[in-house]
Amino acid sequence: MESWSFDWLSGGEVSGYVLRRAPSAAYMADRPFGHGDEAALVMAAHDAGVKAPEVVGVLEPGDGMGTGYVMRRVAGEVSPAKILADPPPSLLGDLGRELARIHGVPPERVPGAIPLMDTREALAGLRSRFLSYGGDRPVIALAIRWCEDHLPVAADPVLVHGDYRMGNVMVDADGLAAVLDWELAHRGDAHEDLAFGCMSVWRFGRLDKPAFGVGSLEDYFAAYEGAGGVRVDRDRFRFWLVYRTLWWALGCLQMGEAWRSGADRTVERVVIGRRTAEQELDLVRLLEEEAPEAERDRALPPGGEPAPVPTGEPANAEMVAAVQGWIEASIKPQTQGHAKFEAVVAMNALGIVLRDLEAGVRAEDAGLAAALLSGERTLAEPGLLARLRRAVLAKCAVDSPKYAPLVEARAAWRG
Repeated sequence: MESWSFDWLSGGEVSGYVLRRAPSAAYMADRPFGHGDEAALVMAAHDAGVKAPEVVGVLEPGDGMGTGYVMRRVAGEVSPAKILADPPPSLLGDLGRELARIHGVPPERVPGAIPLMDTREALAGLRSRFLSYGGDRPVIALAIRWCEDHLPVAADPVLVHGDYRMGNVMVDADGLAAVLDWELAHRGDAHEDLAFGCMSVWRFGRLDKPAFGVGSLEDYFAAYEGAGGVRVDRDRFRFWLVYRTLWWALGCLQMGEAWRSGADRTVERVVIGRRTAEQELDLVRLLEEEAPEAERDRALPPGGEPAPVPTGEPANAEMVAAVQGWIEASIKPQTQGHAKFEAVVAMNALGIVLRDLEAGVRAEDAGLAAALLSGERTLAEPGLLARLRRAVLAKCAVDSPKYAPLVEARAAWRG
């Protein structure tokens, strides 16, 4: 999506607005609902007291601007790094309160196009996608099987934001200022929203604060329940924490498929595709408690040998390092805005390739993945958890060496 901020002069007064748009109707073709229904949903949430933007108009076909809608501009910070560096004291309570308000939007105000999520069907969809992507990542297979074995009974559906996390909220000095990005909204289990923002990846390094990187789960749940939210079920919360981590692991793989198919050939897409390793690391950390204590205490198998120092003609790794250095020294300083961002992403991509060439690490193992998916092999098997731990450590070190949970996992697993 595109967001365009603009000012409107009328009667001598200037007002600020934001246009959220897609470049064409075709861009929206595979989405469950269009911008008209999204705008109606945001208006319903705003009318119900949620700090959602105020929608003032929806684009029409005759406007010649694609599909989208216009909102009154809200001032605030959206960068998780800046917010979490010094969060307002009220922020965690605000997040719990606003989520309770979202879940309390009257069902009759939710547009009919907003889909109802059937968790069993959605999980079957994740399994199908996994198999279509090769079905060869053992940790993803393990998570799918765990979710299938721990599927909770259906909950009374509420409006679910679907992407409620740091990065999709605006914050000012007084606390939460706006809830953004409603495109993944659906009707379903409130615990899905409760868990999503607590995933490791959305805490942006603040691992000691499991609720959004801001505070404790106890304070978050208390704020949510105190504002009228459903009573939090810890087992149901855990299911959705695993499910949404699995969902994002497959979402990262999907980014690679989007690049491969030609649907999106940006370098950002392939780099995000390699962030699957982060979620696999998190899934092992979430699911390791399913293993017997003896397996949790087992030492890791030896790691790989370091690559030999090259001699003679420049090796592939050295060629990649040379190009990476040229981008950093000659291209990045001459760019600005999105072009500078793309240069940084390109350097990141080359860094992944460089580390991959040196380590020679692969995550695929179709045989083990199939056995875990069928339940033939489990974490009770001697040595299997240690093998998976070693594998995710090695892969994440290649793909996301600065990922904060990698440091914690190495310490916990003596890796």
